[in-house]
Amino acid sequence: MLRFVVMWMCLPVFLLAQEKQDSLTIRKIYNYHLEESHSHQNLYDLCKNVGARLSGSPQAAKAVEWAKNAMQQAGADTVYLIPCQVPHWVRGSKEKGQLFYQGKKEDLSVCVLGGSVATPKQGLRAKVVEVHSFDELKQLGETHIRGAVVFFNVSFPPTYIHTGDAYAHTVKYRSGASLAAQYGAVATVTKSMTTATDDYPHTGVMHYYDTLTTKKIPAFAISAAGAATLSARLLQNKNAELFLFSDCATLPDEPSYSVVGELRGHEFPNEIMVVGGHLDSWDLPGSEGAHDDGVGIVQTIEQLRAFKKLNLKNKRTLRVIAFMNEENGTRGGEAYAQVAAQEKNKKHIAALESDMGGFTPRTIGVEAQGDTLLYYKKWQPLFEPYFVLIKKGYGGEDISRLVALGVPQFDFDPDSQRYFDFHHAANDTFEHVNKRELELGAATINAFIYLIDKYGAYKK
Repeated sequence: MLRFVVMWMCLPVFLLAQEKQDSLTIRKIYNYHLEESHSHQNLYDLCKNVGARLSGSPQAAKAVEWAKNAMQQAGADTVYLIPCQVPHWVRGSKEKGQLFYQGKKEDLSVCVLGGSVATPKQGLRAKVVEVHSFDELKQLGETHIRGAVVFFNVSFPPTYIHTGDAYAHTVKYRSGASLAAQYGAVATVTKSMTTATDDYPHTGVMHYYDTLTTKKIPAFAISAAGAATLSARLLQNKNAELFLFSDCATLPDEPSYSVVGELRGHEFPNEIMVVGGHLDSWDLPGSEGAHDDGVGIVQTIEQLRAFKKLNLKNKRTLRVIAFMNEENGTRGGEAYAQVAAQEKNKKHIAALESDMGGFTPRTIGVEAQGDTLLYYKKWQPLFEPYFVLIKKGYGGEDISRLVALGVPQFDFDPDSQRYFDFHHAANDTFEHVNKRELELGAATINAFIYLIDKYGAYKK
C-alpha cells in the first residue's frame, strides 16, 4: 500500500518534469524555424521559378518535380509520387470587361472563373441586372433576366470575425450561372470574394448544375472596386450594357501526381502522421500562389528538415504530402485516401493541413469534441508563450477524404484578416508573405506534430 501512495505522490512531480522537457523542446523547435529554416527560401524558389500552377498545366508538372527535389533536400527517407487524373482547364488570352453607359465606355477589371465556358468568339454585350441574393434573382424571374448579364453584388459580411466564415457564406454565388441561365441570362458577373476594396478580380472554381439547366453560360468575377463602379453606374443608368470576352476552354484530363516525403518512425513505423498542403494554385497572370498554398507546402516540407536537424527521432512515421488539384477537383486528396485505405497494416493517427496563408499563428483546430478534444487541449499551456490556442476546428479539404477511415483531423489556422486580400488573385505573390509570420507558422505545426509523435493519438 505504501508503494502505491509514494507513486501517487510522485506523479505530479513526474508530470511537471515531463511538461518542462516538452517546453524546452518546443522552444528549440521555434528557435530552429526562426533562425535556420529553409521555408522562406523554398517559397521564393517555388514562386519565382515555378509560379502559378493550375492542375493539368506545364507549371503544375514542374511543381511536382520541384516538390520531389525539395523533400529530398529536406532529408526525407523516401520520396514517392501518387498518380491522379486531374482536370485541365485553360484560361486563354486576357479577359475583357467594358461598361457602356450614356455614350461612354469604361474598362472594368474582370476575370473568368475556373471551369467556365467561353463567350462567343466576338464576345457578348448585354444589359446588366444587379441582384444581391438568389432570392432576388428568383423574384425578378425570366421577365427581367432573359438576355441579360446577371451581376451578383454580394459582399463579405463584415461581422464575421473569421473571414473564412464570410467566404463560406458568399462563395455559393460563384456557382450561380446555372440558376441565372434558368431565367435566360447570357452570363454572370460575381463580386470577388475578398475583404479588400481594390482592383484585383479573384478567380476560383465554379460549377454548373445540370439538374437546373443544361445550358452553360460564361461566369466572370469582377474586382471589388469594379463592382462598386458598376453598381454606381447602374444607379445612374439602368440601361447600361456590359461587354465580356473570354476564350477559356476545358481540355481532356491530364495525368498528374501528389508528392509524398516520408520519415520512417523509429518505434511505431506503422503509425502514420500526415501533414500537408496543396501544390496547385490558380493561374491569373502575375499570381504565384504564395499564400494559397505555397506557404502550406513549404511549411510542411520544413517538418522533415526540422525533425532531422533537431534530432527529434520521430517514433511514428511522418508523411509530408504536397497534394495536387485541391483548387478545382481534390483528385490528389481522393487518390491518397484510396492508397491509405489499402494499407491494411498501417494506421493513420493524425492528419494536419496548412491552407490558410502565411500569417501570424492563431490556432490549431481539432475536428473533434468531448474527451478527444480535451486530450489535445491539455497541451495548451505549452503553446501559451507563442499566443496559440488549441480549440475545436476543421481539418482541411484534402485530408477530409481520410475522415471515412477514422483519421483524426487537425488544421493550422493563422490570423485570417488579410488572407482574402490575396486569395485567388494576381497579387498572391512572394512579396506579400512576411518571413517571420511564415516561420512562426511552421514552428507551430512542428510543435504540435512533435507532441502527437511523442504521446500518440487519443484512444477511447
